[in-house]
Amino acid sequence: MKTTKRLFVVAIALAITSFAEAQNYNYKLDGPNTASSTFKVNGVCEMRKHRIENALKKKQGIWSADWNEDSKTILVKYDRTKINPDKIQQLVAAVGHDTEKIEAPDNIYASLPECCHYTRKK
Repeated sequence: MKTTKRLFVVAIALAITSFAEAQNYNYKLDGPNTASSTFKVNGVCEMRKHRIENALKKKQGIWSADWNEDSKTILVKYDRTKINPDKIQQLVAAVGHDTEKIEAPDNIYASLPECCHYTRKK
């Protein structure tokens, strides 16, 4: 009888733990190692979409990147065991585009074509 009660308690604990973890990730949409991140990225010209998305798509662990021109946000799907959202924002900043958390280096921003210069918040 004691063994049955213990087994029942363990089963309930496992169910609660699984449910709590399911709140953090959408396994049906993303899968067990996939996560999605959306954040703001500054840019104004037609070339920036290509530049921003390609900077991410070339990185191992990133499966897709889609920059929305209207909202100036990017949706990135990635393997959360290989890369994290901060590193993703660093990659975007490294090609000259400010993100919510990371400002692009001044020299890289200055090297962008003139049409790609946006108003920076300093």
